[in-house]
Amino acid sequence: MADLEFKAVSKAFGKTIVVHDLNLRIKDGELFVLLGPSGCGKSTILRLIAGLEYLDEGEILINGRAINNVAPKDRNVAMVFQNYALYPHMTIYDNLAFPLKVKKFPGDQIREIVQKQAGLLGLTELLERKPKTLSGGQRQRVALGRALVRNPSVFLFDEPLSNLDAKLRVSTRAEISSLQRTLNATMIYVTHDQEEALSLGDRIAILNEGRIQQIGSPQEIYDQPANVFTASFVGSPRINLLEARISDDSVIAIGNDAEVPIAESWRRTLHNGKTEFVVLGIRPENLFYQRHNQDDLVLKTEVLHTEFAGDRHVLFCTLGNEELRVKSGKAIPSEEGEKIELFVNPQNCLLFDGKNGERIL
Repeated sequence: MADLEFKAVSKAFGKTIVVHDLNLRIKDGELFVLLGPSGCGKSTILRLIAGLEYLDEGEILINGRAINNVAPKDRNVAMVFQNYALYPHMTIYDNLAFPLKVKKFPGDQIREIVQKQAGLLGLTELLERKPKTLSGGQRQRVALGRALVRNPSVFLFDEPLSNLDAKLRVSTRAEISSLQRTLNATMIYVTHDQEEALSLGDRIAILNEGRIQQIGSPQEIYDQPANVFTASFVGSPRINLLEARISDDSVIAIGNDAEVPIAESWRRTLHNGKTEFVVLGIRPENLFYQRHNQDDLVLKTEVLHTEFAGDRHVLFCTLGNEELRVKSGKAIPSEEGEKIELFVNPQNCLLFDGKNGERIL
């Protein structure tokens, strides 16, 4: 296995810069996730590692060795694609064996390696079949197996589960996680699906427009987002972000006609920083119908509508001219049009600078 390092890496297509001054180190044996919206540069980063694109500036190093000018076939990385990229005319055995045949491995050794990886992935009974006879989940496992037989230094996964249905995504995700722990492999996994990222990653890098917004563990990314973009991108239902201004020493005004008191724990940060405009962030699960603490903030809202989500309801409420999302239980506690009070502990709130979006508290 290997560690991987980016030093001031940039890549542009024409006048469009898709990766900006990327500095990043991925540890040996780590499952590292690149998470971001479509077009943010995450797949381009994988292609730069694999040698399918050439970088414009900087260096990429594997185990301390610069690979900028190393041919793709000599980088010892394996890539698993979204569309499986299997050879339709070959059996599953031949698909798995192909990378080894290209490298002139002896026949006996090829059979041993293929049988071992097929057993690991539950493919032994499928070796004589063609890809078109397999389900999507089975084909994805074959694509994984073809990467595994090469025993690469780094595995690259480019949204490998996006073609699978919801049930298969969950089971295949578990297989990848188990496989990574078994092999102690260095894996870089690209996705736009936050659920995949949070469940799989040892660490996650949030990307937007080719720039890293934050790197951290899944819990750090969720509980301590560095800025408004990260906070809004991770979480379902998404976080409530309320634009507000500090109207005097004791009140934050939200929208046109809603106010909440400044919590004691916020005072020094807000007043010392002379912040005028802020964004108040509240996760939907941190809003409650009863007061739990004497310091809880009270939000006077009106219920707009509700959505049933199986094990819960999501309430949509108005606070001034802002909208709030609230996670509720299976029973609906409020009717549409009803005026209700919601309570939140200030310790469970996030405050962002209203001008640059960076978290201040």
